[in-house]
Amino acid sequence: MQKITLVFATNNAHKAREIEQILGPAYTVKTLKDIGCAVDIPETEDTLEGNALIKARYVKDNYGFDCFSEDTGLEVDALDGAPGVITARYAGDQKDPEDNMDLLLENLKNKSNRKAQFRTVIALIQDGKETLFEGICRGEIAAQQRGTQGFGYDPIFIPDGYKHTFAELGDSEKHQISHRAHATRLLVEYLQGLQ
Repeated sequence: MQKITLVFATNNAHKAREIEQILGPAYTVKTLKDIGCAVDIPETEDTLEGNALIKARYVKDNYGFDCFSEDTGLEVDALDGAPGVITARYAGDQKDPEDNMDLLLENLKNKSNRKAQFRTVIALIQDGKETLFEGICRGEIAAQQRGTQGFGYDPIFIPDGYKHTFAELGDSEKHQISHRAHATRLLVEYLQGLQ
């Protein structure tokens, strides 16, 4: 079986590996580094959809590849949906996960409602057409960090129906239920429908 190569407009090795694991053996994922793009594409839109499209369009316009991109936000109910579109930069442009988690836990210190959701939007550009796919995982924010696997906010996010954080569940479990998994499955269904 010939593998299908997809260009993923990211420099985040964690995200690329996670998407490739979710996609399965029929696909090979190439990152920005793989296609020779060293640019940190600015995310200047105020929506996840807008930022995902910016990155995919940049690759298509400058490198000619059909590709997909994604943007993910952690949306916390008690913080009116924050950090949302600035999830990766919540505590500053250094994009430090520890700082981000510390700030979020501090902002939730006196809040009883800890409900939250991760939302991923994937933007695909294929044959001149732009298509969006959304995945959501509801859950809540833990009182403190737990677990060592995963990345980003995984140590403080407990998905609905579970007692463990994403960072405690491990990759195989997380890839069944995560926001990114839901959006990626929709992407795969769409791509399979084109074949």
